[in-house]
Amino acid sequence: MYQSNSSFIDEKMIRFFDIAQSSLLPLLEGALYYTIPLTFISFCIGLILAVLSAIARISTIKIFQKISRVYVSIIRGTPLLVQLFIIFYGLPNIGIILDPFPSAIIGFSLNVGAYGSEIIRAAILSIPKGQWEASFSIGMSYRQALKRIILPQASRVSVPPLSNTFISLVKDTSLASLVLVTEMFRKAQQIAARENEFLLLYAEAGLIYWVICFLLSIIQMKIENRLERYIAK
Repeated sequence: MYQSNSSFIDEKMIRFFDIAQSSLLPLLEGALYYTIPLTFISFCIGLILAVLSAIARISTIKIFQKISRVYVSIIRGTPLLVQLFIIFYGLPNIGIILDPFPSAIIGFSLNVGAYGSEIIRAAILSIPKGQWEASFSIGMSYRQALKRIILPQASRVSVPPLSNTFISLVKDTSLASLVLVTEMFRKAQQIAARENEFLLLYAEAGLIYWVICFLLSIIQMKIENRLERYIAK
């Protein structure tokens, strides 16, 4: 009986390691071809939306202010999962059919844009008003002052929170599996369903997410340390 149980445990462990080893490459492929590109593309588009929305929010043109406020309010006030479902499953009802990957990019970009908008707006407002006054006193226009003086300083202030948003986006891409994007977590779901090893595959996917976020945290720390050199103390 003891030998039988021992043999069963050995077979179980061998199968466990075989599945872990064979599933590693598909998971890494899902991360390389979908998770990472989805993160970078969505963040870049979202960052552009964030800057435009933040500038619109602080502008003196009322219509731009209202559009920005409505956009930020809607995106921040609804769950990301609901937004993805509306884009992928809801829009076909009105004749707009999108593939899974573009749908995910649109959803994540809008989300990053809304949250990033508030980060950048707060960074701009943190710049002393004397910077604006000094810019105007040497003949700069509002646009020139914003582009050459205010935004460069605000970008340094906004790097830490925007970096955190980027790292959070890496984890949020797992929601793309629910709109049929075959990113890393969906790969884990497919393999787990086939092998009936849910704990193993989900833990393995979680470990890969953690490694990616850990490496990004190191990069974030180095960027912040570099930026601190230009801050007067």
